[in-house]
Amino acid sequence: MTYLENGVTLKLNTDICIGCGMCGIVCPHGVYVFTDRKAVIDQRGNCMECGACMINCPVEAIFVDKGVGCAAAVIQSKLKGRSEISCDCGGPPEEETDCCKGGCCC
Repeated sequence: MTYLENGVTLKLNTDICIGCGMCGIVCPHGVYVFTDRKAVIDQRGNCMECGACMINCPVEAIFVDKGVGCAAAVIQSKLKGRSEISCDCGGPPEEETDCCKGGCCC
């Protein structure tokens, strides 16, 4: 399943990756593979930007703007008939920002 083709904020710094495997363990969609004892982003479009890999990386080799493409945002956008993925709570923009601070949308 592709969540956000060409829109994923996921970045991996392979120079500091220690190959611990945590990103692969916690990723619910098999985004990572391991080559030469390092993580490699294999299925970027499968990333739902939940942030689990970034939170669990002991050397901070992974960055993702968690919540941008979370499953809740995908579902809410589809239910609201939007063509773009949107992280909102149905209120004014300032409320949307507060809603999304903790990761996945409400």
